Amino acid sequence: GHEFAGIVEEVGSKVQGLSVGDKVYGLMPTIKAGAFAEWAAVPASILAPMPEGLSYTEATSIPLTALTAYQALDMMQVQAGKTIFISGGSGGFGAMAIPLAKARGLIVYTSGNAASRERVLALGADRYFDYRTEDYLQELKQVDYVIDSVGGAELSKQIKLLSSGGHIVSLNGMPNGRFARSFGLPKWKQWLLSLVGLSLDRQAKRVGATYDFLFVQANGSQLKRITELIEKLGIRPTISKVFTLEEANDALQSIDKSSSLGKTVLTLE
Repeated sequence: GHEFAGIVEEVGSKVQGLSVGDKVYGLMPTIKAGAFAEWAAVPASILAPMPEGLSYTEATSIPLTALTAYQALDMMQVQAGKTIFISGGSGGFGAMAIPLAKARGLIVYTSGNAASRERVLALGADRYFDYRTEDYLQELKQVDYVIDSVGGAELSKQIKLLSSGGHIVSLNGMPNGRFARSFGLPKWKQWLLSLVGLSLDRQAKRVGATYDFLFVQANGSQLKRITELIEKLGIRPTISKVFTLEEANDALQSIDKSSSLGKTVLTLE
């Protein structure tokens, strides 16, 4: 488990800004899971106050998708008034990424299934493409930014959407050399990932754009700003199913067997 929400029961002697009884939420550090539990010891730096008006169940479903979208937008240094395509907008990621992109003044295009069109447009999307019947590549040209949440052949297709000077960030593509360098990986791993991501780098370069791969990082400061946006804009996460902690295996099987339109959450109740 990586996402969590709960009440602070104890703080370290050097921790500032947190007190026993505070309602907080967060994303576990990259190298440490452990949120499938009643108790968790975590660094204070990954925590943020829970948004007012949200339940623990709702708050738990936010950190991963919201931080991913926030960091992708930061990575691309997006500018208000420009266009962005967000693939897979009908899922839990889209429910966070679309309003966060709109909050930065972007014109948002997205794709998903037919049944979710009205719900996703209500999130703020400016145009919605049914991936079964509509070809966004035929309708859209010269898009400034893309967040790819699908990968595979769709990733190459989305690169073709970009304008010269455009930028695509993939959550499901291949890591590249720039990703390896940003993580400070050993030189041999930088060389290896440069080869792994070379095809995507070249595809982006052909249209004068930049390709990046994102692996989300826990970040309490960013999550605090996300809390402020959620409260200001009235953003609500999309939750698909709720299980008890004892039903964790059932929850994982449910995720594995179905295509969810929202997040799956474990509760202690």
